[in-house]
Amino acid sequence: MRNTLLATLLAATAFSSAASAEGMKIGVSWASFQEERWKIDEAAMVAAIEAAGNTYVSADAQSSSEKQLSDIDALIAQGVNALIINAWDKDAIGPAIEKAAAEGIPVVGYDRLIEDDRTFYLTFDNVGVGRIIAENVFAAVPAGNYAIIKGDPGDPNAGFLLQGMMGVIQGAVDSGAIKIVGESFSDGWKPENAQKNMEQILTANGNAVDAVMSQNDGMAGGVVAALSAQGLVIPVGGQDGDLAAINRVARGTQTVSVWKDARQLGKAAGEIASALAGGAALDSIEGASKFSGGEKGIEMNAILLAPTPLTAANLNVAIDAGHISKEQACEGAIAGVVGCE
Repeated sequence: MRNTLLATLLAATAFSSAASAEGMKIGVSWASFQEERWKIDEAAMVAAIEAAGNTYVSADAQSSSEKQLSDIDALIAQGVNALIINAWDKDAIGPAIEKAAAEGIPVVGYDRLIEDDRTFYLTFDNVGVGRIIAENVFAAVPAGNYAIIKGDPGDPNAGFLLQGMMGVIQGAVDSGAIKIVGESFSDGWKPENAQKNMEQILTANGNAVDAVMSQNDGMAGGVVAALSAQGLVIPVGGQDGDLAAINRVARGTQTVSVWKDARQLGKAAGEIASALAGGAALDSIEGASKFSGGEKGIEMNAILLAPTPLTAANLNVAIDAGHISKEQACEGAIAGVVGCE
């Protein structure tokens, strides 16, 4: 009888623990939903959160630091058990992290670094992304005039990407083989701001630009628009695996799009946030390692996923993975694009 009661008690305790790890709210604060890829991230995130028996609630800061802080206050007031924050501004987000910590709510810094050891950092290897962009552009143009179109100055990723890019071309810059004739931040990562920056660089240099490293695909679209208006087709690098960018690769107007499979990142965020909401420690997350590459050198628990470069030589990778249809990828494709034969 004693053993039976003990077994019953243990079973009830296990059931209670399992139940406490489900039925929770995971709050997600998006910096801005303007980028095509965030919808892909969100779908995978929602699926992972719901698969864990939890509920997804979200808010869109619409490119406003003030609104993001207000959004997070509202999510906390709704009783969320964990937060996933895609920060609009790395510095302005501080009060939200303090409030979450005071409430005992774990935070996942999503895609963009929040340099605070109370957050779990989840992203792709953005230094590696910058390196891949530069490697592909540099392979096409090992000498000449380069332009660099950077993202928003408030986003640490702009710095990580530039670090990776310069790691590839710095030697050629030092030797004089490459001359950087224009380098501009683009507020909000907006394509129209990137286009204006590129137009100004072209004007300042009499159109004598041989290659462009853009820090994302949306901005690469703005760059290509500025180049096309001048009748120019030169190597352009970008990242995100945007559908329009993949088609530009097929058409020959963009050299590479570094694909950070948003489905992987969103899924990982949903799983990690659910685990943290259930009481898991930051350093107990499977696959976590230590990261200290931010401006302050703070050591954090992190997962940095590996990206995939998409070029004319392997466009079939994105097609075969179901990220894009062959029709979408290959419309107007030039000869020799793998996957568009």
